[in-house]
Amino acid sequence: MKIAFIAARTEIASAAQARLTASYGNCDARESDVIVALGGDGLMLECLHKVLGTSQPVYGMNCGSVGFMMNEFHEPGLLERIARAHPSVLHPLRMHAITASGVVEEAMALNEVSLLRQLRQAAKIRIHVDHTVRLEELICDGVLISTPAGSTAYNLSAHGPIIPLSANLLPLTPISAFRPRRWRGALLPSTVDVLFEILEPDKRPVAAVADFTEVRNVVSVAVSEDRSIGATVLFDPDRALSERIITEQFTV
Repeated sequence: MKIAFIAARTEIASAAQARLTASYGNCDARESDVIVALGGDGLMLECLHKVLGTSQPVYGMNCGSVGFMMNEFHEPGLLERIARAHPSVLHPLRMHAITASGVVEEAMALNEVSLLRQLRQAAKIRIHVDHTVRLEELICDGVLISTPAGSTAYNLSAHGPIIPLSANLLPLTPISAFRPRRWRGALLPSTVDVLFEILEPDKRPVAAVADFTEVRNVVSVAVSEDRSIGATVLFDPDRALSERIITEQFTV
């Protein structure tokens, strides 16, 4: 098995990479059978973006803080652990954003697409779902739509629901909603097309963020799940992602 070790820019991760390379070798990521990510969830997300649309899996070992998407770090028996690991295929959200100057930007998100106010004034956003206006005006700090895998990240911090991988649902969650004050978001079928229309963009500019890609001064943002491509992440049998998502819902 040809392994490519990719480490976060931390002393702990770099030291782990050196020791693992001495034991197992380290090849170019483009020629490897599997990528082993050494770091935290941020590094895992970077690696998954690199392999998006390919058959190359990523196996993570936690050398960071939270490590929700990572397996526990152990040096011995790595080849056997990878061979026994269970794959989970994650499908991204595709963002199509149009700026005030007419520029079109596209990006993929494995966690979420979020719209965020750029200045001191709250954003005003109209929400269309499958070409029907579902919310005429949301006054807020922002709004996001996440994947099931990403539902435990920013979505959960914004008090959105955690979604099991098999649910085929996308949570739509407001961020500090002012009006409607009691609107807590929605659960949408994964097949929907969502369009965010920015109201008063000159006075209340909004930025759109798809994982690592930020587009400022947007006037409209379309989001849909793209099931034609995916990224494969590997988990130890006792650390399955679906089980971890269920467990997270009972964590206090």
